[in-house]
Amino acid sequence: MTLLERFEQGDIGALSRLVSYVENRGDRSQELLGRLYPRAGRSMRIGVTGPPGAGKSTLVNGLTRLFLNRDRRIGIVAVDPTSPFTGGALLGDRVRMHDFPIDGRVYFRSMATRGATGGLAAATDNVAILYDAFGFDITLIETVGVGQVELDIIDTCDVVVVVIVPESGDAVQMLKAGLMEIADIFCMNKADRPGAERLIADLKHTLETQQLVAQSRKKSGLVPQRHTLISHENGENDTVPIIPTEAVNNRGIDTLHTAVMNHFERIRQTGLFDENRRRRLRKKVLNILLHRFQGEFVNLASEAELDRAIEDIRNGQSNPYDVSEQLYRQFLSRQ
Repeated sequence: MTLLERFEQGDIGALSRLVSYVENRGDRSQELLGRLYPRAGRSMRIGVTGPPGAGKSTLVNGLTRLFLNRDRRIGIVAVDPTSPFTGGALLGDRVRMHDFPIDGRVYFRSMATRGATGGLAAATDNVAILYDAFGFDITLIETVGVGQVELDIIDTCDVVVVVIVPESGDAVQMLKAGLMEIADIFCMNKADRPGAERLIADLKHTLETQQLVAQSRKKSGLVPQRHTLISHENGENDTVPIIPTEAVNNRGIDTLHTAVMNHFERIRQTGLFDENRRRRLRKKVLNILLHRFQGEFVNLASEAELDRAIEDIRNGQSNPYDVSEQLYRQFLSRQ
């Protein structure tokens, strides 16, 4: 059988090889993904993000066990940072996530960012498509935990869980980090530590203020923020829930699981699920085009030509703007 036929018959080894192929951007990876894409669309994608050391991996472990108890198949992607100096990555989640069954119900993959910003590896969304096409019911994606730039997770996941700890700072710091805008659910992990209750109260107050602002924006005809409020049929509104957990002690994870499933069901009922997936598809198409154009444009000038242009800038004979315009016009003339 071919590798693709083995994949379609549920061979985990074939899945592993195709994940590597897609991650390394093989020559025909887009053709492969296009062929498998009609099989995707059923898996629920859950993103778990937050600062380093917040306990994201332990929470993912706990959620995975709960999904297993409910006869779900789970695919996990854990993204680790690539060193800007060596180009390598620790892929430490392979060390932490080692107690899953080996019967194919759970598949785990660590990936390096390879220079991608935003907390996710560039291939993460494509790997999630492979998971979906393979038949996993749940795709859990843990971001690298880079703090203030891990915002592209909203373009990959249906539900975003932002993990914070008592040492995360105040709500203003979270606003600055953009975490308020991407969170569907807040998880206050290590809730047994000093300062947890104060931060929860502070966060609730900030969310209530945002709720009032969002209602005002809605009345004035302005588009509300992404996570703002989901209106129920009875007219009530919910702010973003805050779930206290102690992941290492397995406390509160069942409540977090319930919050995730409730949010997923809510967005399905209100139409936000289809709206969000439509928005993500639009951005994915644009990203595919952007990557292709970027590759063609970068190949336009040789290294020697680019080095000469850089020297001209350094010697005061040109500037970055004129050089960029010249390269752009050169690119257009060759099309």
